[in-house]
Amino acid sequence: MVLAAGLGTRMRPLTDTLPKPLVPVGGKPLLDHVLDRLGAAGAETVVVNVHFFANKIEEHLAGRTRPRIVVSDERTALLGTGGGIVKALPTLGDAPFYLVNADTLWIDGVKTNLVRLADMFDSARMDALLLLAATSTSVGYSGRGDYLMTPDGRLKRRAEREVVPFVYSGVAVLSPALFADAPAGPFALTTLFDRAEEAGRLHGLRLEGVWMHVGTPEAIAAAEKAIMASAA
Repeated sequence: MVLAAGLGTRMRPLTDTLPKPLVPVGGKPLLDHVLDRLGAAGAETVVVNVHFFANKIEEHLAGRTRPRIVVSDERTALLGTGGGIVKALPTLGDAPFYLVNADTLWIDGVKTNLVRLADMFDSARMDALLLLAATSTSVGYSGRGDYLMTPDGRLKRRAEREVVPFVYSGVAVLSPALFADAPAGPFALTTLFDRAEEAGRLHGLRLEGVWMHVGTPEAIAAAEKAIMASAA
């Protein structure tokens, strides 16, 4: 599943006329970077949720044949990162699935990170496996991080004043079991991550390569510079 329904307020003024997933970086919309990576990793069908500038995203997706796109329509109510997935669960099925934010961007190392996630996911031990980027080497990120990771890969969320070494990249493999007894209506996915953490079922995998935080118009130039450097 690709989350593409957000308002993209921090990307203004670009998002005054364009949804953030369609903002071009390196000559290609952010959404296409994500869908191309999913297709290359073997994903045959991808659910994309829409709300803000929904028509423009649907028109753009109409031209794609690989992977096959199913649109989850949230025009009437924005459901948040958690509620949006709950709405799409009947389409996603009962097996673990990839989750990727439409505005996340990364450069793979030797082995693709999506394949590494799928290979590592173990539904007996995990409800969620998050791809984590090192804050020290990420492009365009200046925050305090999101998680600590134990030697066995379990995650602990950062306390309010704490600084931690890993940031959630917006890429994960999730089990439908994560959504058992999920709240109704709009809610943040972090609510379920916290619950999985308490049960010892929230795990992480360190991203190999470079993650780029493209949160503002100013961050686009840094991301494009990193993409050009990787291609040289």
